[in-house]
Amino acid sequence: MQVPLQIVFEHIGHSDPIEARIRDEAKKLEEFYDRITSARVVVGRPQHRHEKGDTYQVRIHLAVPGAADIVISRDPAVTGVHEDAYVTIRDAFKAARRQLQDAARERQGQVKVHQEQPRGVIASLRPDEDYGFIRSADGREIYFHRNSVEGGAFDALSVGDDVRYSEEMGVKGPQATFVRPGRKHQPVS
Repeated sequence: MQVPLQIVFEHIGHSDPIEARIRDEAKKLEEFYDRITSARVVVGRPQHRHEKGDTYQVRIHLAVPGAADIVISRDPAVTGVHEDAYVTIRDAFKAARRQLQDAARERQGQVKVHQEQPRGVIASLRPDEDYGFIRSADGREIYFHRNSVEGGAFDALSVGDDVRYSEEMGVKGPQATFVRPGRKHQPVS
């Protein structure tokens, strides 16, 4: 880290064992993701419950270059389950690790962006010759072969059926390399 780890105790006295646990967890994060520029951890006791013991709140703020800051909060007012400071710290750092993994994947370009396949309608079919044409949303006609229809459902297609498809330029023009049948066309009565 470029800036030393900051540990703050709110509404509780300083605890060397808690600070040591936080430093251990922060060190693990830094070993996992070495681009953290700063980290601030706040441990607090937001309320005092005499019958059931005290709860602990942990907030983590991490700054990493090229990504939004990572902010984690484990608040007993929301979950009601963190009566042990060490469990709260562990859970907060696990959440931080998951967000750092996401940031690392995004930085490396491993996050897949799924584009919606274009929609069209079956414009014509030539079952005797194993092909047909899809009319795209912009009015073009796109060739497709029986083998490009998902699940071998070519024979179940009818003119007017909705389909999704993947398109590429073929030798004779645009062609669908994959056709997924949608809902059946309902004739208007």
